[in-house]
Amino acid sequence: SISVALVTIAVVPFGNTIDLFGYHVKLMIADVNVGILYILALTSLGVYGVTLSGWSSNNKYSLLGGLRSSAQMISYELSMGLSVIGVIMLAGTLELDRIVELQGGGRWNIFMTPIGFITFLVASFAETNRLPFDLPEAEPELVGGYHTEYSGMKFGAFFLAEYANMITSSALIVTLFLGGWQLPGLHLLGLSAMTESLLQVLAFMVKVGGMLFFYIWIRWTIPRFRYDQLMNLGWKVMLPLALVNLFVTGVLHFAFPSIW
Repeated sequence: SISVALVTIAVVPFGNTIDLFGYHVKLMIADVNVGILYILALTSLGVYGVTLSGWSSNNKYSLLGGLRSSAQMISYELSMGLSVIGVIMLAGTLELDRIVELQGGGRWNIFMTPIGFITFLVASFAETNRLPFDLPEAEPELVGGYHTEYSGMKFGAFFLAEYANMITSSALIVTLFLGGWQLPGLHLLGLSAMTESLLQVLAFMVKVGGMLFFYIWIRWTIPRFRYDQLMNLGWKVMLPLALVNLFVTGVLHFAFPSIW
């Protein structure tokens, strides 16, 4: 769980390119041309840590928590993947740094595909097991869920993985829909290239911090869903919405290529 959570953020660009000692450096840990596929593949692996930890505890509450997690993540992976396809259609690439560059001038994808943004946001809450979708560890029903039998560092690692996933999903939402490190009007100030790059990194950090605040805000605002409500939302609301968003984005992109 912790390994998958920590390596996922490697392909997220946290700033523009800078020139250091004669080298043109991209501000990201790993520059791969299939960044979105890499993230979706690794986040899908996260369910194994939760499911196997619940099964191996030999505890009925832990097993139920693990099974809930697998069903929940399958429900929301589909909606999450489909909402990302709208962004890929607009950008024409899987490279995350290129997707950020194409959102320059205030053309953020949240304005281009608002339904896709909402779908991805809700799916990311379910993906990270955060309230109101923390069914795998629902205390009133499952004592503590999949990590009931764990204590000490193992217990700490599970929670560290959850918060690392929260940071990664916030960074991904900012990158795909909120312009990433883009700061509208920054080039008009006439700053040096290094100062501009540092301000862009700061802008990215502020956006990610705002998303993390939103995660915590929702946790203390909305009560936990019932399990049947969660599955109904995933299959009967989120999936059709994601498909409609994909269709509308494709039609608009085909009809107005200069705008969409």
